[in-house]
Amino acid sequence: MHNLIHIFSRTMIFCFLSRTVQLASASSLLGRLLCSASTNKPVLTLFTKKPCPLCDEAKEALEPYKRRFILQEVDITLPENSAWYHKYKYDIPVFHLNGRFLMKHQVDIQKFEDQLTKLEMHNDGNH
Repeated sequence: MHNLIHIFSRTMIFCFLSRTVQLASASSLLGRLLCSASTNKPVLTLFTKKPCPLCDEAKEALEPYKRRFILQEVDITLPENSAWYHKYKYDIPVFHLNGRFLMKHQVDIQKFEDQLTKLEMHNDGNH
């Protein structure tokens, strides 16, 4: 599968396909669709800013699961993300899974595993 690069905004989406990395800079909805279509993996969106030590800790906690999802980081301090900034400025890290709120402040591994497994089972049933 060849790399796809789409430039629509500064939101970065990393799609991991076996040993190749696709980098798509896209709006969150379009980016989720592009990456999900190419990998059929759930998209975990991290609402963050720089610096964010709690976000770094959260990403470390999710490291063992990284092959099972696509990580999309949204920098809430960018002008195009001002709505997210107003919503989450006191709550980061905040995570959405496939566009739905999942957790905030820290990673709840059990909740994450449960929701990820549900999505994987649903995706497997659609093949």
